[in-house]
Amino acid sequence: MSDRPLKLLLIDQDPIFRLGLQIALEAIPHLEAIAAVENDTVALQILAEIAQEDPNQVNLVVLEFGNGRSTTSQQLGLQFCRQLRALYPNLPILLLSSVQEQGLLLAAKSVGVNGYCPKGTPLPELVTAMQQVADGASYWFQDTEAITTPNSPLPSTDAINRVSPHSSLPFHRLRNNLRLSGIAHIDATLAVVTAQLQVPGLPVLDRAILAGRRRELLAARWLLNRLLVSSQERQEEHIAADEPPLTPSLNSAIQQRQTVSPLLSPETLQSALFASCVTKLQFSLRNVTNIPLEIDIFREDKKRELLYLILQKLAEQLDELRASQIEINQLYEVKNTLIRDLWQAAITDFFGKFARIKIGNQYIEIVKLLMQNTEVVQRDILDKIPLLCEFYSYLLFQTELNIDNTSYPVVSAEAKSQALMILENLLIQVANGVVQPLLNSLADVEEIKQNFYGRQLISTREIERFRNDLSWKYRLRNYINEPKAVFESRYELFVIAPRGIANTSVYAPRNQELVKLSNIPLVVTLLLEFSDAIAPRLKSLLAFLGSGIVFILTQIVGRGLGLIGRGILQGIGSVSSVDKNLRRNSDRPK
Repeated sequence: MSDRPLKLLLIDQDPIFRLGLQIALEAIPHLEAIAAVENDTVALQILAEIAQEDPNQVNLVVLEFGNGRSTTSQQLGLQFCRQLRALYPNLPILLLSSVQEQGLLLAAKSVGVNGYCPKGTPLPELVTAMQQVADGASYWFQDTEAITTPNSPLPSTDAINRVSPHSSLPFHRLRNNLRLSGIAHIDATLAVVTAQLQVPGLPVLDRAILAGRRRELLAARWLLNRLLVSSQERQEEHIAADEPPLTPSLNSAIQQRQTVSPLLSPETLQSALFASCVTKLQFSLRNVTNIPLEIDIFREDKKRELLYLILQKLAEQLDELRASQIEINQLYEVKNTLIRDLWQAAITDFFGKFARIKIGNQYIEIVKLLMQNTEVVQRDILDKIPLLCEFYSYLLFQTELNIDNTSYPVVSAEAKSQALMILENLLIQVANGVVQPLLNSLADVEEIKQNFYGRQLISTREIERFRNDLSWKYRLRNYINEPKAVFESRYELFVIAPRGIANTSVYAPRNQELVKLSNIPLVVTLLLEFSDAIAPRLKSLLAFLGSGIVFILTQIVGRGLGLIGRGILQGIGSVSSVDKNLRRNSDRPK
């Protein structure tokens, strides 16, 4: 085995797994993680920069096929491996994935992947696989044994460490030392981040990033303990705590679940979800729907700052709820209070608790003035935010998400995707609630314009036009769009897409709301029902009338016109023959 330093590039969508593995590898001599990135685009950029400076700076790529579960993600992963092999033919690739299908592993081998280890592989074995692949060998894990195909004489498979740490004391000590070293490194970093969070006057964006960093470090600490403690040691811990040891089937089931996703605690589940949301907040925040939003009046940087702040306040609120040991059935009782408290906290921190603005000859406290619109904002925006209880329950109690008439397991990628949509809609709607009272009370104040508005909505005329558009939006929503959505059993959600803020809809039973409709909204639903009932019959009637009209025009009118035309042509022919006869008679000699 070569003594050269092992320098690797790690590619994995899971931020917690990336961070935990990167910290675990830092404690291993002669091994360095040059970078840990989320996707292939960033990876290619880093490799291109390294190739210009020092091509030997990276001698191994360790990657996962996207989220490792969806077919699309796996195909894109194979395509990326093919691209990587074409661009860097001498760069070894190790697949560290939750994928276990033999067909997909064979496809990975065919496109140039040099080795494979499943997620959950003990760290000493993983390091052995990394070193062998980097040295030019192939390492393919299958069931309970690793297949090593060296290009040059290498130690046999038996030389690969697969023995219990208790039967090989040096490896047991090495694993324990690595774990303690990694935890010490995380604790030191945690202390620094915690101290930075306590600095007064810290910018909102920096505070949000540091808070997310702290949650990731806590999750990485937990993950490090899981990576560097063997299943046998865990069972001994259970025995020491007077708990029955895990049965083989239960133990394998738990290991399989950990292989699918390391997010097993509510905190790590929340951290991964919020990290994905922070990533999407880097996208454009331009409204690409045909529905005006209150935050459209803000500049892009102010939109992003406000959404970051709301995300941070939501994280703090979730921490408080966990500390209070709230029960799951209490969420429905405090739902309105939770969302109102989140809105008030966002307003207070965004504008400043004691911020004042001069209007005429007097100074007015901004937050105090905006808080006077609490009931209006609660009625028009906050109470309309859907799926709040399901979202809080998912993060606090790890309940399954029931959306679109489908139940998604907590650790599944689909559940994370649905929860991310709910979270993005929550942030956008609360942000709208922050801006709405500002537009009602301080819309045309020059200081507000200079600090928050975009250039396209800065004149008085444009501001008034924008406010009128918002007024019409609420009228249409209350009288037409909302009753229609209730009748169609769906919720409209605003989400953050690469091109900007878009909207989508999800199915949800809304029968109780349908029963409570009255006046114009009820009339709208009745008209929709009447339209649905009469439309097929009306279409049939129109089709019958249309076929009748076609029959009349073609068979009766058409034939009649044809006979008339034929008679006219025949008459013209008869007149012509008479004229010819008359000419002949007149030309004869008398």
